Amino acid sequence: MQAVDCLSYAAAESFPNVTYRLVDVRDVANAHILAFEKPSASGRYCLVERVIHCSEVMKMLRELFPDLNLPEKCADDKPYVSTYKVSKERAESLGLNFTPVEVSLKDTVESLKEKNFFCA
Repeated sequence: MQAVDCLSYAAAESFPNVTYRLVDVRDVANAHILAFEKPSASGRYCLVERVIHCSEVMKMLRELFPDLNLPEKCADDKPYVSTYKVSKERAESLGLNFTPVEVSLKDTVESLKEKNFFCA
């Protein structure tokens, strides 16, 4: 998950003015299996649960883990980089149900803490 990059800003004064295209790695693995098992599957499938600005990821992380020391301001005063929609239709035609970003973030931080890769 690119959002793990946001965790590298813990204790920093600011976060970058960037957007992320997020998908849970478990969904990527599942999509591979579904595509392999579906005879009509062919070509490429864009796997993006959501396009989200780093500020929103920080907000979610603060709500899920208030003990994390995460920045509250952007690194620059420019307008936030805009987000956009990526169609999920083709991936969902495989039978894929995307994991919500909030669940992915929560599971990621909990896993990192459990393995002592991330101390908070």
